[in-house]
Amino acid sequence: MSPSEQPPLTGRVELLDVTEEVLEALLDLALTDAAADDVTPPLGATPGWNEDRVSWFRDYHRAAAAGLDGPGGQKSWAISCGGQVAGSIRLKRTGTAPSGIPALETGLWLGRSFRGRGIGREALLLVLAVAAGAGAAVLQAETTAANAAAQALLRSAGAELAGDGTGSQVAARIKLR
Repeated sequence: MSPSEQPPLTGRVELLDVTEEVLEALLDLALTDAAADDVTPPLGATPGWNEDRVSWFRDYHRAAAAGLDGPGGQKSWAISCGGQVAGSIRLKRTGTAPSGIPALETGLWLGRSFRGRGIGREALLLVLAVAAGAGAAVLQAETTAANAAAQALLRSAGAELAGDGTGSQVAARIKLR
């Protein structure tokens, strides 16, 4: 079913802390319903899901469990909709805005079967609230120039988008104050 044929959002979108149980549900979703390149950096000798990417995935989420004030300066959550794990979203410290107030970066991925149903927008709104509560002045994100859906999602949250000059990446900035 294409995203336009999917039923609309049903159930409440929540951000779940990534426990070991939630981590395994996220990994299962990633392996069965997402491209490796949507979820992890390119790793390993073979394309797609491989042992290096699975290991990175687990290590990343375990390290991010310590939160924004932990050693990694980031927090990841599983996105849950109607009790089903649908994807992941994160916040990461990136330094400070020109005003001297902290800036954060976000990124998210959804399983293919959850895309186009408003789940990403709801998750982004929840993370915007967390970022504002953490005292951030700006929330940043990056996507590819070809990812029109991500660009539309970011615009819907008030982001200003700018190309990187190469035509391949788009940077987004959402002012929180």
